[in-house]
Amino acid sequence: MCHPSVILATASYDRTIRFWEAQTGRCYRTILYAALPKNELAEGRGKPRHVNRLEISPDKRYLAAACNPYIRLFDLNFSNLHVRTFASHTSNVMALEFQRDGRVMYSGSEDGTVKTWDMREYEANCCINDYENDCAVNSIVLHPNQNELITGDQNGAISVWDLRADSWRLELIPEGAIPVRSLSVMSDGTMLVAANDRGTCYVWSMLRGNQMMTEFEPLHKLQAHDEPILKCLLAPEKNSFIYLLIKYLATASSDKTVKIWNVDNFKLEKVLTGHQRWVWDCAFSADAEFLVTASSDMTARLWSMKTGKDVRVFQGHHKATKTLVHFNRNRSYYGSDLIVIKHFSLQLNDKKHIMRGFSVELFTTIFSR
Repeated sequence: MCHPSVILATASYDRTIRFWEAQTGRCYRTILYAALPKNELAEGRGKPRHVNRLEISPDKRYLAAACNPYIRLFDLNFSNLHVRTFASHTSNVMALEFQRDGRVMYSGSEDGTVKTWDMREYEANCCINDYENDCAVNSIVLHPNQNELITGDQNGAISVWDLRADSWRLELIPEGAIPVRSLSVMSDGTMLVAANDRGTCYVWSMLRGNQMMTEFEPLHKLQAHDEPILKCLLAPEKNSFIYLLIKYLATASSDKTVKIWNVDNFKLEKVLTGHQRWVWDCAFSADAEFLVTASSDMTARLWSMKTGKDVRVFQGHHKATKTLVHFNRNRSYYGSDLIVIKHFSLQLNDKKHIMRGFSVELFTTIFSR
């Protein structure tokens, strides 16, 4: 089967993952992800009710879907997409992250654990490490040094795990027991942002300390929204084509808006308005000239960072979608979607395009890195 180079993948409460041509809006494949093989169903766990997160492997070959309570892996190169199911968590899997070389995958769950999976091991249970967090894990992010995993949890704590020593290292508690909903790390490893349910972002400078471990120095407290922040995201700092003179932070909130902040002075640059309900997720294009957002108003929108206007709306959904992925199969992990996004802008001609055709309500979204 010939696959388009630029793909949009969505996962919905209708228990399907659908693949779309990003440029035309044509759906060319549907996966029924709830149809797990009987030998992979743990007794008493039932079938996964929805997908909380989609993540693309660094080589763009595999799609990982964080379900309840499983993680399912699909091979994008074959028509029989399902490769394996990771069954060890006992509750919703909320976060996924791949190591840079694709050999290890990390997951965080509402069961209060962070697990490490060996992607080269094809046994039924390839969980090689299990970190106890004691409460629900909402977000995980891997430090660019690949040696530290940072987690944010429901009790308001940010934990740093030493992956070389397989142990917990330190804890940051920015605002008591207020749940930490989202984490983002600057691509050069110099900044950490954490967003919580009070609409506040806490920012730390990350410095290389003794024994190559990171030290965290408080930098700024940003009251970004009056309602919970559901996603915070630092824009890609640079790629092979462009260096951003302005570093951006995007915050998506239950107040129906996405705000764009200048990280150099934390001043508000733009407010993206148009969604009618909570905005669950956002993702920058690799050149940070565009942002894609997903909302429980059953739409996803593509925004121009230059104008602050939405240039494309994906709509026509009738059931909740938990996650969405947009990626270019022809780009490497450190590649850029710059050429593709430029092509989109030429096609749009400053007119808003509405794509219809799939029945999902959007909650999260990811551009490939």
